[in-house]
Amino acid sequence: MGLIYLDSVAVIYSMERFPAHWPRIRPLWEQSSRGEVVLTSSELTLHEALVGPLKHGNQALAADYEKLLTKTDVRLLPVSLPVLRLAAWLRVDAKLKTPDAIHAATALLAGCEAFITNDADFERVAKLPVRLISKM
Repeated sequence: MGLIYLDSVAVIYSMERFPAHWPRIRPLWEQSSRGEVVLTSSELTLHEALVGPLKHGNQALAADYEKLLTKTDVRLLPVSLPVLRLAAWLRVDAKLKTPDAIHAATALLAGCEAFITNDADFERVAKLPVRLISKM
């Protein structure tokens, strides 16, 4: 059973069913429900996913994100000291922004077999198994 990392954008596309991207991501959720893969992300994803709904006063959507990321089979990984140390290196080496470096470090340390995103900047990270949603 593979460990699949969902970048924040993949979670947002999924929750809000973005028409251009949801059909490409949906099979991962179906595989997860059948126990074929484990979907994972960083605790940082909860923070990033909540910003939009809270900014627009959409408490229902914020609650849906909270439920998806804390009360389902999605495994949230902590922003730990090893993650932060590797993220610092990735900021320097791959020139990532801090949140992106945290996501990449989390996935690398967890040994994820795929990193689902729509941000090609992650392709600069050596050994990160990036799969762009737009190309899935």
